[in-house]
Amino acid sequence: MNKEDLDLLIQQGEGYNVEFKESLPNDLGREICAFANANGGNILIGVSDKGVIKGIDNSKNKLMSQIQDTARHLSPNFQVGIDYVENVIVITIPEGTNKPYSANGKFFMRYGPNTQQLERDEIREFFEQEGLILFDEKPNYDFDLDKDFSKSKFEDFLKKSKITKVIGNKEMLKNLNLIKDDRLKNAGVLLFCDKITKFFSYPTILCVLYQGKTKYTILDRKEFDSDIYSNFEDALLYIKSHLNTEFIIKGGPREEKLELPEDALRETLLNSIAHRDYNKHTSILVEIFSDRVSITNPGGLVKGLDKKDFGKRSLSRNNLLFGLMQRIDLVEQVGSGIKRIRNAMRKAGLKVPRFDVDDNWFSVIFKRLDLTNVPDNVPDNVPDKRRTDITAIIKRNNKVTISEIAIQLKVNKKTIKRDIEKLKQEGKIKRIGPQTGGKGYWEVVK
Repeated sequence: MNKEDLDLLIQQGEGYNVEFKESLPNDLGREICAFANANGGNILIGVSDKGVIKGIDNSKNKLMSQIQDTARHLSPNFQVGIDYVENVIVITIPEGTNKPYSANGKFFMRYGPNTQQLERDEIREFFEQEGLILFDEKPNYDFDLDKDFSKSKFEDFLKKSKITKVIGNKEMLKNLNLIKDDRLKNAGVLLFCDKITKFFSYPTILCVLYQGKTKYTILDRKEFDSDIYSNFEDALLYIKSHLNTEFIIKGGPREEKLELPEDALRETLLNSIAHRDYNKHTSILVEIFSDRVSITNPGGLVKGLDKKDFGKRSLSRNNLLFGLMQRIDLVEQVGSGIKRIRNAMRKAGLKVPRFDVDDNWFSVIFKRLDLTNVPDNVPDNVPDKRRTDITAIIKRNNKVTISEIAIQLKVNKKTIKRDIEKLKQEGKIKRIGPQTGGKGYWEVVK
């Protein structure tokens, strides 16, 4: 370890595999234990939380001896590497080969930049279920770093993480703990590929729009299969584009308010991506009905968690992936997502969503608003573009319903109903036959 290596670690910042400490902590054993139970990392003694080198005050030899003694007292016995650079002690903790490890009879695991205590049965069952190497930590032998790696997506990740690129991509990936056996780990593949289905058939997001409250009629279907960050953005945009917008006028410009808060939808999608079971070969499913939106991901509660713990504490199936998502501010600390979803709904004055959990699935069901009562002071004219769009839709399908027009134009149903009446009054369109029952149709008047 030299000065350049130290600078890179500090510049990388705290995260899943890096921890800063200004002085030797009394609970160093728990930190070493947590890294050993995850996939290793570094603890820098003499560096502040903000990445400022403070240096150590005590004798380095005495501190190094204490560190080695602490590691040896883990159960089972454990060895760490120690370097002294620029008045900073760098502890290098390898991934343990005899997991799980305990410190003072307690078991710890690394989640993002945090350490959490687990009961021994929980951690034993967790590793039995997931395997000693978790999905996101496995090297992917189908991924070619030269041909399949998206440099632009990686550079965007570094920018979002505020990491300055001072060495080659491969070395940067190694520093992020994303290389094993000279291969990119699955967490890196999920983030830095162009097409996810080239390597896995299932980590996609499938969005389905139904007519009404049942699955009988599908109006639209879209599967997003790029990298997981792009899939998240595209799926969120899809949901927003098929929700109603409420118009609010408060003595100034008209505001548009989505019927469900974007923060809650965003958090639910991100939790689905971060915590889904990637060993189950099925997609995250987003279903939009007239009365609800349901987001379902494969994998129920992680082994070792009870339903009574739901929303209070959490384990992650994908620690490495979660840490990467945390670096770019997509997720916060583990276990806080459910609380933020509930708070976003309460802040919007809406009922909190229903959470359905079993051994295989996790679903969040949002009840949609009935926006038929649009304020009367919404302008009564039909904008030229919407007038053209409505007549174009009718020309393509003269049996189209008002609800279907509203969905296609991303406008609430009452607005379209008012627009239709206005166009009928102007003699631009007319209705032939009954309004309901499927026997009538529209006609555009030339």
